[in-house]
Amino acid sequence: MSEITALALFSGGLDSILAARLVASLGVRVLAVKFVTPFFDYELLDDPEKYKQEIMEKYGIEVILHDLSHNYLDLLHNPSHGFGKNFNPCIDCKILMFSRAKEMMAQYGASFLISGEVLGQRPMSQRRDTLRVIERDSFNDGLLLRPLSAKLMDATKAETEGWIDREKLLNFSGRGRSRQIKLAKDYGITDFPAPAGGCILADPILSTRIEKIYKGEFVIKAEEITVTDIRLLLIGRQFILPDGGWLILGRKEQENIKIESLAQEDDILLHMPERPGPTALLRGLKEYFSETAMDTRVLQDAAGLVVRYGKKVKDIDKSAEVEICKKGETWKISAQPLSDRIFRSWMFNGVK
Repeated sequence: MSEITALALFSGGLDSILAARLVASLGVRVLAVKFVTPFFDYELLDDPEKYKQEIMEKYGIEVILHDLSHNYLDLLHNPSHGFGKNFNPCIDCKILMFSRAKEMMAQYGASFLISGEVLGQRPMSQRRDTLRVIERDSFNDGLLLRPLSAKLMDATKAETEGWIDREKLLNFSGRGRSRQIKLAKDYGITDFPAPAGGCILADPILSTRIEKIYKGEFVIKAEEITVTDIRLLLIGRQFILPDGGWLILGRKEQENIKIESLAQEDDILLHMPERPGPTALLRGLKEYFSETAMDTRVLQDAAGLVVRYGKKVKDIDKSAEVEICKKGETWKISAQPLSDRIFRSWMFNGVK
């Protein structure tokens, strides 16, 4: 009989690692699919080969990365099963991933899907009734094997067709992890991630920024939001200036570098060339600037914030030269640090 292949949804957490290893131990070729969006693990796309090599070396699992960003941004407009405690559409997220995985089966010659879900482990998305809804609404009836809890569920096609020996599957349930940790040791796995939410949309502060966009409470319209916009929303200090511009200020060198890398043609970058401080990106004012508008109120406000959050230098005047870059052209303006009482109301979501 030719080798059977299964696609495993792979979060990188212990349960998904164990599910893939368990099925592979039963003679099935397992190819793990790691979905990424701006809300979780998007940075892996910076070096996919490094991630693939790391997972193979640590866990002996072949993994591929798949960007689900654009579908995910659409999903947030109106998830059929609503949101969790914050802005996390957990059930619809699972449905989207399983639906896409099913579409990918033909490409990789897969006969069924695997998930590391454990019955009763998560109160919203891993109840028995919810697991059934996810399977049904992703059109994966009979195709989706959850090997860690399979003995507590109906047999799937992989079992009835004899591709998998059901007796060698498991009956894990609940929120405890002792059985998972023991199984990991049996497989020689000692380096695995601690359990964590992982998704930005479950974060009570950052998710609020995203939610406000979809509620129409932001300078960029929800239907126009891009992956780059989302990535910028998740870093630095955020301000909506009185003129309507959106300003992002880096809080540390790593954020400064990232902000600069995310700048697009119509964005404006600001920094102090002679003093340590934040890189700032000004967006959302494409129609505001003429070619000669080099010293406008909005630029003074933006430059004043750059100086305000810059490193204080002893015995040097508080004002500073701020370099401005737009479409490859640069110029400088002198700016005083803005008083906190002036810009407090400009802070988006009150994040400091």
